[in-house]
Amino acid sequence: MQQSKCPVSHGKLVASPAGRKFSQRGSPKAVVATKSSAKKASVNASVTFKHPAGGAVEKLGRDQEALGQDEAQFTELDKLRLSTVNRYAQERKNSIVAVGLTVHTAPVEVREKLAVAEEAWNDCVTQLTDYPHISEACILSTCNRMELYAVGLSWHRGVKEIEDWLSKKSGLPIEELRPHLFLLRDRDAIRHLLRVSGGLDSLVMGEGQILAQVKNVHRLGTEYEAELKQGGFGRHLNTLFKQAIQAGKRVRSETDIASGAVSVSSAAAELAQLKLPSNSFDDCRVCIVGAGKMSKLLVKHLSSKGCNKMTVVNRSMPRCLELQEEFPDVEFTFELSPNLMQSVAESDVIFAASSSDSILITKEDVAAMPACPEATVGGTRRFFDISVPRNIDPAISDLDNARAFNVDDLKEVVDANKAQRAAAAAEAETLIVEELNGYEAWRDSLETVPTIKKLRSKAEDIRRTELEKAMNKVGEGLSKKERRVLEDLSKGIVNKLLHGPMQALRCDGSDPASVGESLSNMHALENMFDLKSEEEDLENMLKKAGRK
Repeated sequence: MQQSKCPVSHGKLVASPAGRKFSQRGSPKAVVATKSSAKKASVNASVTFKHPAGGAVEKLGRDQEALGQDEAQFTELDKLRLSTVNRYAQERKNSIVAVGLTVHTAPVEVREKLAVAEEAWNDCVTQLTDYPHISEACILSTCNRMELYAVGLSWHRGVKEIEDWLSKKSGLPIEELRPHLFLLRDRDAIRHLLRVSGGLDSLVMGEGQILAQVKNVHRLGTEYEAELKQGGFGRHLNTLFKQAIQAGKRVRSETDIASGAVSVSSAAAELAQLKLPSNSFDDCRVCIVGAGKMSKLLVKHLSSKGCNKMTVVNRSMPRCLELQEEFPDVEFTFELSPNLMQSVAESDVIFAASSSDSILITKEDVAAMPACPEATVGGTRRFFDISVPRNIDPAISDLDNARAFNVDDLKEVVDANKAQRAAAAAEAETLIVEELNGYEAWRDSLETVPTIKKLRSKAEDIRRTELEKAMNKVGEGLSKKERRVLEDLSKGIVNKLLHGPMQALRCDGSDPASVGESLSNMHALENMFDLKSEEEDLENMLKKAGRK
């Protein structure tokens, strides 16, 4: 993954109230906007720049001409350094960034180092949004993927900060992580999430569990925002995940991609059946570690394959009893976690699907266990670990009488599944493009908001100025009621005049044609009312600073 690097060193530029100088922290030779100043650049503010040669500090701003003396003499390098003030303005919109790794790009040994448990979700999002160039963030973490979605105020700096977080979270240098990471921006990032929600990027194409996991991320983000109200899961990601959920539902309801689809759990059950000498669970002793959603699906698919007797080991009994109620035809033996090793020793096939973040069964544990029956399972104890992080020690496969499989080994089962679903996947891709265009139209519609604000602000400035002139001409003879009448009159005139232009800037965010028309109107109004953009103001400031 390549990144272009900014050619200059940057310090910090800190905004202060209008009319005062910015203060500078870090390097005295560089100017950089902080997170707050990037979001709200003050056009009336001035900039303090210290010449690298040790010259006097010059105040640059709109009042530069009024100084009339000690004009700054800047080299080309100085101008380049100053131009970094404008780096956010060059990006018309914030960038949506998707960074992560999946079963397609990274082995389970790497994925488990970045797995984020639900209870740690809020802390991880807070850590990410604490970076100066990341305004929103969320994490989709499953057994097959760990994907981070963020809204970056600056593309390159946002990516750099995300890489820094990933390195700290995994404990690995970013150089070791990079070969396994994917990096997507804006349209590609949006499309990727929509495909993920639709099950098109899953190991098992069309599986339904990923849509539930996308919904869970939206739930966590909504609760996070309701609790902290810091914008960490703001309107961009909130709307994006709503669009992804809608895309996932449409793909499954309007195509046949989910018909007969298998989940990770069913693929694990099928792989276990394939690895048994008889390709059957007859006379095979089965044990499941964990009693959550994955285990429930395992029970369902094992039962459909004729396995109606199994042991379930869990930390508590209530979930075990739920399994008993849901599958009354299955003969269960329930054990609590302290009896894990005894249950494993008495089993031939063991599935691990718990929420534990550590190894539960080691090579040494298995080596001390008695051998499995030769007649029924070939004397080999088989472990199928669909937990991420893994619960089964992969070194178990080094033993002569045991084999350990993990989620990466499921590819053997699902390759045929992908071929069967190629036609449905093509139909789904068409739906994904429709949803992608819908979200991008909504995002484009946000571009008119600053113009609406600038137009209202300019009209209000003119109204107040002209009203004040009129009041001064009249003198002190007006009563409070008469002044209020004139105030209301001026506001009414302005509002009626602005009604047409404001309507021309508003649009249906779900209709690309309507958005395109509004954007054309926006550019026309900016020219008509001389609504200079922030980047133009900064360019003028830099021109004044560099003139001879």
